[in-house]
Amino acid sequence: MQRAMNQTRRRRPQGPARKPPRQGQMAMRRLDQQVIPHPPQIGGYQVNHATLLRFQTNAVVDTFITFQNLLDTLLMATSAVAGFDLFRLVKIRKVEIWAVPVIGNATSITLQYNGVTAGAVGDQQLHTDTSMGIQPAHVSARPSPRCLAADFQPSSSAAAFSLTCPAGSVVDVSLSFRGAFATPVAVQNALVAASVGGVYLRGLDGLAKATSEFVPPDTDYWI
Repeated sequence: MQRAMNQTRRRRPQGPARKPPRQGQMAMRRLDQQVIPHPPQIGGYQVNHATLLRFQTNAVVDTFITFQNLLDTLLMATSAVAGFDLFRLVKIRKVEIWAVPVIGNATSITLQYNGVTAGAVGDQQLHTDTSMGIQPAHVSARPSPRCLAADFQPSSSAAAFSLTCPAGSVVDVSLSFRGAFATPVAVQNALVAASVGGVYLRGLDGLAKATSEFVPPDTDYWI
């Protein structure tokens, strides 16, 4: 009898199922719950510039390239002989070298991130290639991401990398530059007959047009 009473018991009518709130409504609810005490922060006003610089060697090269050399490649003249770096920090992304072999001879090129200065130590790995045919010798290498030479560095005499290659080699350097609100850094070597306010290129070794072993492709703005 109890079972029969349970079967005949009236059930409460069920209303329509509630629809889940839409994503927009949920976002508005979360926004209402948040407290924004001030405008959002700004990540930075610094000027960032990533570029690839190409040079051709006009002599046999066996040298160190410093971080000062890299920053001196892009400069602004403040007088006929004085100039300042456009950026305060530089980061090496990749260096790539091609060298055409001399028929009947072997041609070798080497690249090494072998800086030993504290704060700018390289990974010490030697990258090299040799060609004995018509195909150019070719090296393409990045600094190890865990070494300090792969991070942003200020202008200094610390070695960024060393390279050895014959005359006529093409050297591509992929760099990231970053500006800063601070006292500008003067280029290492004096300019030659520059125009005030002009933006110029320098050789990869930071030397003037007459003495640099690295020639940029646009020589009109090379000084």
